[in-house]
Amino acid sequence: MSSIITLIVMSAPLRAHEVLPSILNLRADDGIILIEIDVNAEAILASIDLSSIVDTDNAENASGYDALRALSPQEIANRFDANWATFISNFTVLADGEPITFRDNGTIVYPADNDEAVRITRLSLVGEYPVDATEFQVGWAGIYGTLIVRQNDIANAPFTGTVSGGELTPPFLINGGSAQTGWQVFASYIPIGFDHIVPKGLDHILFVLGLFFLAARMKPLLVQVSLFTLAHTITLALAALGHTSFLDDFFLNTFNIEFIAIVEPLIALSIAYVAVENIFTKGLSPWRPYVIFAFGLLHGLGFASVLAEFGLPEHAFVPALIGFNVGVEVGQLAVIAVMFACVWQALRVDRGKNEVMQGFVLYGVFFVAAIALIALNPPVLQALAEGPVWLFAGPLALVFALCALSIHFRDHVAAYRQIVAIPASVAIAVIGAYWFIERAFL
Repeated sequence: MSSIITLIVMSAPLRAHEVLPSILNLRADDGIILIEIDVNAEAILASIDLSSIVDTDNAENASGYDALRALSPQEIANRFDANWATFISNFTVLADGEPITFRDNGTIVYPADNDEAVRITRLSLVGEYPVDATEFQVGWAGIYGTLIVRQNDIANAPFTGTVSGGELTPPFLINGGSAQTGWQVFASYIPIGFDHIVPKGLDHILFVLGLFFLAARMKPLLVQVSLFTLAHTITLALAALGHTSFLDDFFLNTFNIEFIAIVEPLIALSIAYVAVENIFTKGLSPWRPYVIFAFGLLHGLGFASVLAEFGLPEHAFVPALIGFNVGVEVGQLAVIAVMFACVWQALRVDRGKNEVMQGFVLYGVFFVAAIALIALNPPVLQALAEGPVWLFAGPLALVFALCALSIHFRDHVAAYRQIVAIPASVAIAVIGAYWFIERAFL
């Protein structure tokens, strides 16, 4: 399983390299439109395709990004101003279908709180539009990633939306009245929650797989997933409502450290714990449900930090929160379903079904398919995975190989557990421990 460990540890995220959505705030009145956009200027200057990665370490020009991060805020502002023509050619605002011409109204690069934080740059733009225009549309080049568009200073149902892939927002009324309905907001936040698990939430994926590999039986799996869901739903809701802000204040005032900097190492530790317990216990221990619930509370705070990046519309706060949580749950269930499908044939043979040759053929085909995907590295799968195909196809290929091996040694006691579940848990434990050390000490 050393290959699995190598594959996934190489993707361990550093907060300074995380890809975050950009946020646009728009105000318009009497033919004048003012826009402020919070962006990762270093990523834009380095020409990194923010639509296809979740971590700039995986970008082709990662070294250029790191070199730009080493520059002072004023140097970045100067470079962005020099690059203004390129940026503005990739940015579009339409008034009744006609493009608005903007001029640079200033660039401010805010110092990062620490070396592990993404540095935010605020771009200010001003333009003019026909006073009789009724609708705006906003968009930018797909390479710039996700853009959250917010209409400000509007009393009458302001528009809030998300755009990516080089598309434009739907038309929204300049004077307000284009706010999404509760159902629309609910539906729009489901993919945001799902995306945070698959493919972006590698740490949460490994935690869920740690729950799965305890015992591939319905009762212990349902108990664990249900408790985990209940716990992270509680803290996600409390954090979104602002009821956990006292923790931020306490850790900043007492230890001069952000609370999320405590949560992230503990999430990594939770991954290591569940995996280690899988190795030494064959079923649901008396204490494991309580531990899973406690870890679920931590993961909920991690989900909340991501949701804070997107924000919640004031007029539809609850639908957005529920939609995000539903997306998270669907993502978790998708992870479990995929892994269950991968090991199902090996489990059937381990439980006495005479399907040996069928299992060998099936895992042989799956293994070859996974290797072919790694070799071909098709762009469409890179886009779906938002990263290198080998990061997911490589571990799956190894799981298929281990499943075939467990079928070969089917006459041994607990062959599936010894050959598949325990090695997989060892790999997950090592990755979790590595992430804990990295996030806590490096």
